[in-house]
Amino acid sequence: MIQALRGMKDIIPPDNERFVHIIETASAVARRYGYEYIETPLLEETALFKRSVGESSDIVGKEMYQFVDKGGHDVCLRPEGTAGVVRMFIQNKLDKKGGIHRFFYHGPMFRYERPQKGRLREFHQFGCESFGEGSVYEDFTLILMIKDIFDALGIGYKILVNSLGCPECMPGYRERLVAHLNDIKDGLCEDCQRRIATNPIRVLDCKVDSCQVLLANAPVLTDNLCETCDADFATLTKLLEKHGLPFELDPKLVRGLDYYTRTAFEFVSDEIGAQSAIAGGGRYNRLVEFLGGKPTPAVGFALGVERIMELVKMPEKGREGLYLGVMEPQALESVLAIAHRKRQSEKVYVEYNKKSLKAHLKAADRVGAKLCAIVGEDELKAGEIWVKDLETKEERRVAIDEF
Repeated sequence: MIQALRGMKDIIPPDNERFVHIIETASAVARRYGYEYIETPLLEETALFKRSVGESSDIVGKEMYQFVDKGGHDVCLRPEGTAGVVRMFIQNKLDKKGGIHRFFYHGPMFRYERPQKGRLREFHQFGCESFGEGSVYEDFTLILMIKDIFDALGIGYKILVNSLGCPECMPGYRERLVAHLNDIKDGLCEDCQRRIATNPIRVLDCKVDSCQVLLANAPVLTDNLCETCDADFATLTKLLEKHGLPFELDPKLVRGLDYYTRTAFEFVSDEIGAQSAIAGGGRYNRLVEFLGGKPTPAVGFALGVERIMELVKMPEKGREGLYLGVMEPQALESVLAIAHRKRQSEKVYVEYNKKSLKAHLKAADRVGAKLCAIVGEDELKAGEIWVKDLETKEERRVAIDEF
């Protein structure tokens, strides 16, 4: 029997309703914040992610679904959403148009890594990207948006924040960090030793416990910020405090992608096992320019749909819709006509086969219908339909035209 590939999962009942509820809730919140829906392709040139995510990252180095297509192009399935949105932004000349552009999107991403709880090879993200607004108030507003999404979904969280600095303050910090890492290099894992030369800040994010012990006395980025970055970060933390958002400063929070600068944040939960991050993002002011566009400040986030599915509190579901059935085959045509009219405004289930009244009522109950409407022999002769409200148990017969 052919089965789904490892790490790729069907979304079927009852999880399908939870999945749709997450997407619809997040989309509604994003629209209230002035964001517009967009879609970008699942397949992109590999160079897009090498240039944006960074060749030193695990995503590009180890995890991309990459291949050469029939036209000889080096392509891959998107491992994350931001790079494709930035490519779209530049390709459609929105960087030259100026102004502020805010977009949201959702869909599948692909990474070839070891499947585990909350982590799949095909997974789904909901994300938002804001272009053209350089104020730290926009960073804070995105954090507020995530808060509103998780509050609406009934999910508890804690927020981790850090600043990754800018081209002015990062070089000095990098020198101090590399000097410290070279002193402890022999005790670090193989990945961390490699990153010292390629992207030393990523060493701070290593998940190996022995590395974290050695990094306890590493230089702290927020102690090395320039005046502008320091002021922005102070404003952000004051806003979080003022609005009562639960947050912690995490000097080792660097995010997994190379393009972040200044604000970095994660929402974490202790209810989903080892992979505690349920949403994350930050500012990436240099990425539009780096990919060939006009310099444009930008900030965004993404949340993992599969990561939060188990945490979502679903609204209580009542009965809904109409179940239609017949006890005489000759009545089916008129029932189909009723169903078509009713479907203009409500959910309708139709049973095509002749059944007893008891069997119809059981079937209506099974699908959660509110009303069960049946045409039997007597109703067919009288041009009527028998209706029972499955919540109130009220029964009546009414003319088909009236119904």
